[in-house]
Amino acid sequence: MTIGVIILVITGLLVYFGAAHRVLDRLHLTDSMALFFIALIIIGSYFELTIRRSPLLTINIGGGLIPIALAFYVLYRADSSKELIRAIVAVVLTAGAIYGISYFFRDFGHGRDIIDPLYLYAVSGGIIAYILGRSRRASFIAGTLGFLLFNLFTYYRVLTGRIVSQVRIGGAGAFDSIIISGILAVLLAEIIGESRERLQGGPAGEKNRGDSNEK
Repeated sequence: MTIGVIILVITGLLVYFGAAHRVLDRLHLTDSMALFFIALIIIGSYFELTIRRSPLLTINIGGGLIPIALAFYVLYRADSSKELIRAIVAVVLTAGAIYGISYFFRDFGHGRDIIDPLYLYAVSGGIIAYILGRSRRASFIAGTLGFLLFNLFTYYRVLTGRIVSQVRIGGAGAFDSIIISGILAVLLAEIIGESRERLQGGPAGEKNRGDSNEK
């Protein structure tokens, strides 16, 4: 069992025992819906769809298609146009930041390895998505769709002959950067958001400050 699957199983247990109810509520998900999506991600991670053969472009069902569909669902359920725009801007900026990191560490595998690129991009993407998205919903959307946009931009560079490569969206399945980045962004928003609410005396303090932090 991969680490990604283990993380998803732990997440599923938290959902089952009601520990993630607050986060799911902010994402417009019920416990049953969350468990259903987790099961789809784990099962779907064993299947991959080929979108184009030359140059190769594929999407893993569990590692790419399911979390991306979930992110679009959360985006569709945005409470206001302001939140929608903020989430879209966060997606674009997150993708740009990930590209910047990938460019800086482009010599991975040639004696400059500090950390596995998978961890580096996923963790960086999650942190950046939280900083730019702020709310739980926008953070999850930015962490997930930011990686999708980065992958599509990489494929554009392949098509235009700027690089020679192949693109596998969500190719690592349940352990892919898309999932890790999205979950990490939500966790950061939950932990930091919760801490701020406690320091400010509860959700009422947040409401008085407008919708800039959490919804």
